[in-house]
Amino acid sequence: MNRLQRNEKLTRLALLMIAFSAVSILAIITIFIFSEGTPIMFRYGFKKFLFGLDWYPTEKSFGLLPMITGSVMVTAGALILGVPFGLACAVFLTEFSSKRLRRVVKPVIELLAGIPSVVYGFMGVVILVPFIRETLGGPGLSVLAASVILGIMILPTIISISIDSLLAVPATYREGSIAMGATRWQTVKMVLFPAARSGIIASIILGMGRAIGETMAVIMIAGNAISIPNSLLAPVRTLTSNIALEMGYASGEHREALFATGVILFVIIMILNTIANVTSARRIRKK
Repeated sequence: MNRLQRNEKLTRLALLMIAFSAVSILAIITIFIFSEGTPIMFRYGFKKFLFGLDWYPTEKSFGLLPMITGSVMVTAGALILGVPFGLACAVFLTEFSSKRLRRVVKPVIELLAGIPSVVYGFMGVVILVPFIRETLGGPGLSVLAASVILGIMILPTIISISIDSLLAVPATYREGSIAMGATRWQTVKMVLFPAARSGIIASIILGMGRAIGETMAVIMIAGNAISIPNSLLAPVRTLTSNIALEMGYASGEHREALFATGVILFVIIMILNTIANVTSARRIRKK
């Protein structure tokens, strides 16, 4: 074995160790969360945790349904607002704008992902919450406020990945579609979107993960009321907010219940990602 082959083997081994270390860290985190959170769920029953309406740790009541509902509503609202705007911006920058404009705007959009979430939350408290309170009523701290802020926060992820996915489509697809008489919009809708579907769905999944896992901004603008919201203008508490607000002083079964909240959040994210991936795979097979 010569020196070049030996160096190549060492490099391959080093990369393999790095990859396994990353997977091992994720596995350790997962095992730790489940080992800390599942015992109390077995003691009190999964039904009480998932469908209980009351969260009073001092009284041994650990119902997570209001927080689960809040997380789902806020995440759904963020996707409803963020996905159409994000895809529209990506399509405009790739198909209807000049390359010079795209080279300027795309890095600016990507910089938005680096803004701390507390800044988004502060802007929501100062601008959005008073606007909702004065215009639509209610306390202002609400599902709607959290959905709007999270919808803005996931835009850089959706736009950036969608642009890269659309630009990765071979130019011959566009040229062939236009040569057959299709308009620019028909080309985007019937050719580019199907060809870039996997990347676009990946951007939506990552945006969804960012929305459902966000903590600080949601704490500042959601209201943190432990109840199932009856409207978009009602305050709400999410699973992540529940953990962040109470972990600092929790102990005993209260602390275990917060780890159980993390387990539920982990499972919800895995279910949503699995549904999105399976749906994408089925559509690709149908093509």
